[in-house]
Amino acid sequence: MIILGATPIGNLGDASGRLREALTTAPIIAAEDTRTARQLIRALGLEAQPQLVALHEHNEEAASPALVERARAEDVLVLTDAGMPTVSDPGFRLVQAAVAAGVAVTCLPGPSAVLTALALSGLPTDRFAFDGFLPRKAGERDRMLASVAREERTLVLFEAPHRLADSIEAIARAMPDRRIAVCRELTKRFEEVRRGTAAELVDWAKAGVKGEIVIVIEGAVPVLADLDAAVEQVLRLKAGGMRLKEAAAEVAEATGHPRNALYQAALANPTTA
Repeated sequence: MIILGATPIGNLGDASGRLREALTTAPIIAAEDTRTARQLIRALGLEAQPQLVALHEHNEEAASPALVERARAEDVLVLTDAGMPTVSDPGFRLVQAAVAAGVAVTCLPGPSAVLTALALSGLPTDRFAFDGFLPRKAGERDRMLASVAREERTLVLFEAPHRLADSIEAIARAMPDRRIAVCRELTKRFEEVRRGTAAELVDWAKAGVKGEIVIVIEGAVPVLADLDAAVEQVLRLKAGGMRLKEAAAEVAEATGHPRNALYQAALANPTTA
């Protein structure tokens, strides 16, 4: 089978027992960087001599069919440099190919920069969206941030340290009052979390920040639709054959207006029979 192995994002102590076992027993390891995989095996003090095969963004599509065929007969452990394969890292195309070929895929859970940053951010964790790395070009970055400015879920993003200041300034323009948390070097010796609005963190970022960066952004406050417009929506649903109470409940869910207020307003409308 294909085994996705989550590796430490900083602290070697986060390597799970299952990962250690897989590193010891897997005959083949498909690694984003074979040198990093060897270093991990050595650092964990493991006695293992697997066959190491490169699997990175430039060769994944071409390398996947052969790895899938090998996984029919023996385990193929997939590693990225840090964290979970497929999450802004190689592995997705390999999993797709395995699923299409009917080859089993399993996962060894473990460290995740996304979830670690989300948990440390102090921002709502019940609903969130991960959008990977921000675009490198300023115009594309601004358009992307504008497209998610009304997103009500907490947003989690990756960013490179040399682009952090520009990105925080862009967030401040797109979402001026929104709280953010910038998480740096998670699980490592110099782990740091800075919290505030984007505008409040610009000067800190401009002073120079090093390390792996995760940005967590507070979701937008839901905007209530105009009550009259919401009532019109209820009436349209009723005209389409939906019961009035059901229509009021559906529009209430979408707009945030109280269901009973919508029901009573629609009931009082002259067009309601």
